[in-house]
Amino acid sequence: MGQDLAAEFVEAADLFRRADEVLGRNLSEIAWCGPIEELTRTSNCQPALYVHGLACLAVLREIAGELPITAAAGLSLGEWTAHAAAGTFSFEDGLRLVEQRGEFMEAACEATVGAMAAMIGGDESAVRALAAATDVDVANLNSPGQVVVSGERAKVELAIGLAKEHGIRRATLLNVAGAYHSRLMESAYIQVGESLHNIVLQKPDFPVISNVTGAQVDAVDAIKRTLQDQVTGTVRWTDCMERMLEMGCDLFLELGPGGVLAGLMQRTRKGTEVLTICDAASLQGGVEKLRKIDICRQI
Repeated sequence: MGQDLAAEFVEAADLFRRADEVLGRNLSEIAWCGPIEELTRTSNCQPALYVHGLACLAVLREIAGELPITAAAGLSLGEWTAHAAAGTFSFEDGLRLVEQRGEFMEAACEATVGAMAAMIGGDESAVRALAAATDVDVANLNSPGQVVVSGERAKVELAIGLAKEHGIRRATLLNVAGAYHSRLMESAYIQVGESLHNIVLQKPDFPVISNVTGAQVDAVDAIKRTLQDQVTGTVRWTDCMERMLEMGCDLFLELGPGGVLAGLMQRTRKGTEVLTICDAASLQGGVEKLRKIDICRQI
């Protein structure tokens, strides 16, 4: 996660160095070398994702210049990265908040017996009916035909067993530490709200789309409220992407590991152009593609 970027670009190396200093521990070592069991702990994974995403953006801006940004969004933790990119809070303040969020959510996972499952090939109404019948929460509306439920493990397993009866083609238990974006995260919800209360935010430099509303959020109080609500609320990712498309976005940059969001976009609006930038190789490819198009086109 960002090791080759840090090796080649001072902008990325500086962000990882600053992260280690702010947190008082060697996050960069965990992000680059693992072990995977340590990296995937919520308290490590969330700040590592935050730093990696911003490192990708910093290097891209260094090479390609200040790209015109119509709007930004991020799935779950990524929304905090989007706000940092938009100047809602500083890199350091955002990092502290993200580390606390990860610690609070990890503690909530350890205090409960939760799970999450992906429901593939069913519409939202069918999944909501299944969730109501099994007393679980709808955690993510990722794309048409892909909805995630979350809650007590036994109830999630029951939902998996009853999925086909509700017209859902396939249901798969996810390899996650607990029931994110569900009522089982209530303790983390309260603690995240307390952390946000003590931080000074600024109006974003460009629109940031909220996970819980699927709409632009500008006012400081509204940003704090939606970031807190996100802990237990549904991530309406399909709505976020559709809103950005309505705003005129026709080229998307996915900054961070893998190409999951690019895949979700193709299920939402097939043919939409998405550049995934996660390492030095994909950075070079992305820059080359940007140079072939009108760089002033909305991004």
